Amino acid sequence: MKKLIACAAMALIGLAPVAQADGHDTYPERPIMMMVSYGAGGATDFQARIVTMTAGNEDALGMPIAILNKPGAGGRVGWNWLATQADADGYTLGAYNIPHFIAQSIEGGVQYSADTFEPIANWGADPAVLVVGSDSAFNTLQDVVDFATENPGKLTTSGAGLFVGHHIAALQMEKAGGFKLAYIPTKGGGAAAMKAVIAGDVLAGINNLSDAFRAAEAGNVKILAVADLERNAFLPDVPTMMESGLEVDNASVNFRGVMVPKGTPQGIIDKLAATVPTMFENTRVASKMKAGGSPMHIMTRDEVLAMWAAREETLTELLAGL
Repeated sequence: MKKLIACAAMALIGLAPVAQADGHDTYPERPIMMMVSYGAGGATDFQARIVTMTAGNEDALGMPIAILNKPGAGGRVGWNWLATQADADGYTLGAYNIPHFIAQSIEGGVQYSADTFEPIANWGADPAVLVVGSDSAFNTLQDVVDFATENPGKLTTSGAGLFVGHHIAALQMEKAGGFKLAYIPTKGGGAAAMKAVIAGDVLAGINNLSDAFRAAEAGNVKILAVADLERNAFLPDVPTMMESGLEVDNASVNFRGVMVPKGTPQGIIDKLAATVPTMFENTRVASKMKAGGSPMHIMTRDEVLAMWAAREETLTELLAGL
């Protein structure tokens, strides 16, 4: 009998590391890092720091989340790193941007796709907007369309990169209006793209509503139109592109959230999926996001999985037709 008990005890000891390796009981045991594929000061970085600010609370993860910026090539640098070099142990998260990384994977030349990562939760939905400098002669979308039509390829327009939401909106504008823009992807993401507009380095820019909202509040830019199906509550007086006569839908709306590399233990994924949305729902987080002109759109892991699949289908069709 003693021999049987001893064998059973040894068997349980042997199983213990397997259960612990799944991680949900003790995770997290140290601070967590979240990679952002864009530079400091841009909309994704700005929002990521807000939505993770309560991670260290006892009613959240109990450990802080530090932001690691890996900007470059419209997000490709960071997402390639997350896909190929990051440890799938729950201590390295990534901020996702849709349609960005899905559109980039459809176009090719990257080491990731929607199947490379596991979504955790979505915190926001940030439409693309058309902006011009505060002293620009353009006051409406029609002014911009008229100039672009009369001066093919001369409307210099900044954006955060290739096949990001800004670029998708630019491609849709060209197709809908039958004109050609001079789309200029900036190296520093949305923040650099906005600076180019403010400095007068370009005639116009396509940027995130949240970045544009703060710039407009400071008196640096005018926002002429929103690339979405409806007007946004943050900009009730700004028409959609459709209202202004340009058939541009919501395919460029920038969904932002948290994901982990494929291979992360399921127990950790489950714990994050249960906890992270409650962090987003925190009243302090919501108030700071609102103050920064950042629209929130909280979705659970299952809802994000469905959104990713739908966006991949839409973008595959859209990019094939451009």
